[in-house]
Amino acid sequence: MPWWSWILIWLALVALALLFIAFLGFKLWRGATATVRTFSDVSAERSAYWDASMQKAAVEHVTKPRTVVPGSAVFATPEKMKDDYLAAKEERRFARLQRRVARRKERGQLQSLRDIEALHDVG
Repeated sequence: MPWWSWILIWLALVALALLFIAFLGFKLWRGATATVRTFSDVSAERSAYWDASMQKAAVEHVTKPRTVVPGSAVFATPEKMKDDYLAAKEERRFARLQRRVARRKERGQLQSLRDIEALHDVG
């Protein structure tokens, strides 16, 4: 075999290696751009969801004017404070229950039988 055939073989091998590396780079570039595109779509969707939930929370959680004077607990009886605490605790529990039922209804999920019975007991 003449000496120049070895040069041709090595040139062909180097050209194929460079072609393969270019192919892998192109494939990596397409995968990266698809990932970035998906990430931007998901982040836009999440930000829209976050904005909607913040608007909904701002509308739903309007603060009521305070009826209790700060510092009045010092002069209240322990029984009254315990009653106030238990009433507020029950109110928070019921608010969580209502939010959970509304959230599941909004998402189209099945309701818990315990939640439904609790709503029927109250209402």
